[in-house]
Amino acid sequence: MKKEIQELIDACKDEFSARMITELNEFIPNSASKKQVELILEKTKAAVKQAKVAPGECVGLVSAESIGEPGTQMTLNTFHFAGVAEMNVTVGLPRLIEIFDARKTIKTPIMEILLKPGQDSLEDVKEFAIKIKATHLAEVINDIAINILEQNLLITLDEEMMEEFHVESKDILKLLKTKLKTHTISEVSEGIQISPKSAKAEDLKELYALKTKLKKIKVGGLKGIKQVLPVERSGKYVILTSGTNLKDILAMEQVDAINTHSNDLHEIASVLGIEAAREAIISETLKVIESQGLNIDIRHIMLVADIMTSSGFVKGITRFGVVSEKSSVLARASFETPVKHIFSAAMRGETDYLTSVVENVMINQPVPLGTGLPSLITKMK
Repeated sequence: MKKEIQELIDACKDEFSARMITELNEFIPNSASKKQVELILEKTKAAVKQAKVAPGECVGLVSAESIGEPGTQMTLNTFHFAGVAEMNVTVGLPRLIEIFDARKTIKTPIMEILLKPGQDSLEDVKEFAIKIKATHLAEVINDIAINILEQNLLITLDEEMMEEFHVESKDILKLLKTKLKTHTISEVSEGIQISPKSAKAEDLKELYALKTKLKKIKVGGLKGIKQVLPVERSGKYVILTSGTNLKDILAMEQVDAINTHSNDLHEIASVLGIEAAREAIISETLKVIESQGLNIDIRHIMLVADIMTSSGFVKGITRFGVVSEKSSVLARASFETPVKHIFSAAMRGETDYLTSVVENVMINQPVPLGTGLPSLITKMK
């Protein structure tokens, strides 16, 4: 019987997608009769036919309405982790605007890092989290004292903090020597001494500026990762980070690269490519919508993601992004800054062929969609 079922399903390969074929094979039981299988396939064909977009269907407008209407029900607040000021998460409408505008700098860049099986115990996760957090000099020292008479600075190190962040004094010394070429750096019993090479007396203001600069020097961890927070999710430990550095994280061998995520679209596009960025737009949008308890068909979101990434770059739905690439002058003018668009089009002598919706509405013509799409031709004798 199994062979007969398989033959019936294989006969529909041209009409069904690969995923549908797999699911039919999975869910049709071996005990089903030939007549039952034929009925299932018939109903599946009817469902596929009904799901197809009719010619002349206004997909863009339907998608815009489907996303815009529930968007008005969204809250505007940010969700934050209790007690950690830097670990706020932008949700709701502000996050949705951030995604669709394809902002270069987002309010709350976050990564979810998973470690490979066998290396993901709580101790391993905690150690890895400390290892990747960007550690600055200010975090591993007790004080930077300015000696006005001697015109130098003395850094006193905090041994406990250095041990916690896995930083050694010789590494700090080496780093300071590469960063401060115009100063002499030496190790003394109290800590590290920094004095200018030139004989002329340094301005007190310059010493204070140097003190501030020293505190910001990164002595360990990865650039951009400001905070780390190991959390448990369905039996697995995940590291949440405030700030992202996808390129360096994915290069680390204990990281499970497949299940590690970032919420920065432009970073995903530069590290993993445009297809990954498209996938990220879809998943990030769905995350926002589901967290608000709303329901939007994924096809509408997929259409938006396709439009944003079709040029090979992530472009926002703004007058500088997707809208600027429209071939129609009137469609560009209808979005923002109309005078500028019409003036520059007149200067270049552009032609508008009125192929879309907006421009036909503007000049009071039937739109080329639905019943406005077919044109009638009379047969003359």
